[in-house]
Amino acid sequence: MTNEIDLTVEFAGIKLNNPVFTVSGTCGYVNELDDFIDINQLGGFITKSISAQPRNGNQSPRIVETDSGMLNAIGWANVGLDKFIEEKIPLLQQKKTAIFVNIAGENVSEYASVVERLAHESSIAGFELNISCPNVKHGGISFGTDPALVKEVTSAVKNVCGDKILMVKLAPMVTDISAIARAAIEAGANALSMINTFTAMVIDIATRTPILANKTGGLSGPAIKPIAVYLVNKVYNEVAKETGIPILGMGGIRTASDAIEFMLAGATAVGIGTANFLNPDSAVKIIDGIKKYCAGHNITNIKDLTGSIVN
Repeated sequence: MTNEIDLTVEFAGIKLNNPVFTVSGTCGYVNELDDFIDINQLGGFITKSISAQPRNGNQSPRIVETDSGMLNAIGWANVGLDKFIEEKIPLLQQKKTAIFVNIAGENVSEYASVVERLAHESSIAGFELNISCPNVKHGGISFGTDPALVKEVTSAVKNVCGDKILMVKLAPMVTDISAIARAAIEAGANALSMINTFTAMVIDIATRTPILANKTGGLSGPAIKPIAVYLVNKVYNEVAKETGIPILGMGGIRTASDAIEFMLAGATAVGIGTANFLNPDSAVKIIDGIKKYCAGHNITNIKDLTGSIVN
């Protein structure tokens, strides 16, 4: 019966094999998981953040495990745009799955300039605008908490991204995430990804100092999942249902059950992040688990799950 289940979804105008992505910062640029899974089995893949110039990121230690999750303060460490084009684009061209490039920037012009350079690359399905990273001093979350700034940066990028999908990644630590979502949509966003990490801290009680060199980091993993599910449902009910914009839901997904929760809450697709560090084949196992769930509940089309929570 599983062969009769249609797992394909339409995501901002493109057809995906299934609704499961791997999320930015957890799987490198595209080939790092090749020893564990076939990337082409995924619905989508989002690269590590790319900025105009190479970045070393924050000082170490910059990752610490916590109860039910982890904190990271990587700080957008990446090879930079030129090296990405020279070394990574050829790797992207070998893949068939939909690939989105996560874009980082310290100002509006940097976001736009990076996208403009990549807008004509046929191996790229779209861009994920990272305006919600809490681990950098300039850019990131400083844009994502103000609707006016969200509109400004989203509009600037939309103007240069050609026919590529523009997905805006939302920060959870805002007064009204629906207001931020509306601002992104009004400025031209084709999709939303949510949520990014929560700013958090871990202290070493022996030294009485924060464990992370950056003092704070972004909390991800199962600890944030119930909040993420709630926020996805809120934006779905207040914004996405009306506008038709798809949501890529993420935040602590480890199992097919977790993924299905997000879809019931309103996500069209789901992203697997921190779980990849524990089990690099998590995404493929989740795809299989979703099939089994659908088979067991007489669901023949995965699209029927989105927003089908019974209120």
